[in-house]
Amino acid sequence: MPPEFAVEVKQLTKIYTGTKKRGIVSALNEVDLSVPQGSVFALLGPNGAGKSTLINILAGLVIKTSGSARIWDIDIDTRPRDARAAIGIVPQELNLDAFFTPREYLEMQAGLYGVPPTETRTDQILEQVGLTEMADSYARTLSGGMRRRLLIAKAMVHNPPILVLDEPTAGVDIELREQLWENIRALNKGGVTILLTTHYLEEAEELCDRIAIINHGCLAVCEEKSALLARIDSKSLTVTLGQPLTEVPQPLERFNPELSNSGEITIRYQKTLTNAGEILDACRAANLSIDDIKTEETDLSDIFLQLTKGYTPTGLSNQEFRAK
Repeated sequence: MPPEFAVEVKQLTKIYTGTKKRGIVSALNEVDLSVPQGSVFALLGPNGAGKSTLINILAGLVIKTSGSARIWDIDIDTRPRDARAAIGIVPQELNLDAFFTPREYLEMQAGLYGVPPTETRTDQILEQVGLTEMADSYARTLSGGMRRRLLIAKAMVHNPPILVLDEPTAGVDIELREQLWENIRALNKGGVTILLTTHYLEEAEELCDRIAIINHGCLAVCEEKSALLARIDSKSLTVTLGQPLTEVPQPLERFNPELSNSGEITIRYQKTLTNAGEILDACRAANLSIDDIKTEETDLSDIFLQLTKGYTPTGLSNQEFRAK
């Protein structure tokens, strides 16, 4: 029976010893984080926030200072080999030898993990990531998107229940990004837990069901995507008029609208206090000729900026925002 949490860290801390040029650095500061089994989980944060340090601790590449970490309910200290066997890491860098083929890569990787020849799944994995036709081509002939898929395939050879994808779509175009998204969805549908780090906030919003934001080595927030997006109670409605206005009509004054020379009125409001119907009723009461209506809700970028750079679209302080 699979565990409740695919990854669970408690009070995880990593402190790097200072040098003459740089003092002591606290890369992770008592981080508590739980990744539910079967989820697509996003770990977000600015550069230097501690994301890579956390992943490298899980991968066994960095030794933690204190705290605990469990992978598939296996403690990384007491059973390090078993813990590492339960996780596949897909790095951001395209670290591939130009003269190996995808098939050779997967068979070599399977050997490194001790997978018996009778249990290798080379052809199946290549098909999963869409590389069957390029299975015997040199890696140097693969496109950037294909190389990213090959990295995912390498991480899958020992059939780990958890995949960690570090910036999987960095530097690829929109079409290839969509293809990789489909690969990630298919893997998750097959039962693989995905832990994703990304700088593309729309990627986290599109793929993930749970999101954590880390900043300066501390966990700022960790909750379901829907709950996180509901934290900021703001929305805007833009009405395009047949004729531009020179002043705000009396029925709309209470909404404090913004007028533009192009004939648009933009109203920003709190969803819990006002609804779009009230605004449209006021437009009709003012006898306005409406050509188009557009609404815009808070997205993940607003919340990310709120928690990492002090940006406060609601006027709340970071402390007040976290307490909501």
